[in-house]
Amino acid sequence: MPLNEVEICVYGAEVLCPSCVNMPSSKETYDWLEAAVGRKFPNQPFTITYIDIFTPPVDEEKALFASRVIEEDMFYPVVVINGEIIGEGNPRLKTVYAELEKYGYQSE
Repeated sequence: MPLNEVEICVYGAEVLCPSCVNMPSSKETYDWLEAAVGRKFPNQPFTITYIDIFTPPVDEEKALFASRVIEEDMFYPVVVINGEIIGEGNPRLKTVYAELEKYGYQSE
């Protein structure tokens, strides 16, 4: 059974959130997550997108969520998989992996 491609969105900013001192930046988290998911689930389709909350994309859904991150003072980066928040501030790989497994992803 072929997998549907899952979209992982990492919402963040160049500047660290005030509560996230000594944590990786949003961009570093995006890079780390992309590499880790690719290693854990090789040859399985996924898209990972970085969205800067202060310069959101034209995509209305992503722009609205970027505004929400700011308005609700979420700890960023915020990791969202298919519209569901999976982690804030310092996302856990175990949680991301578990969410992907719900969509049929299998580690090799």
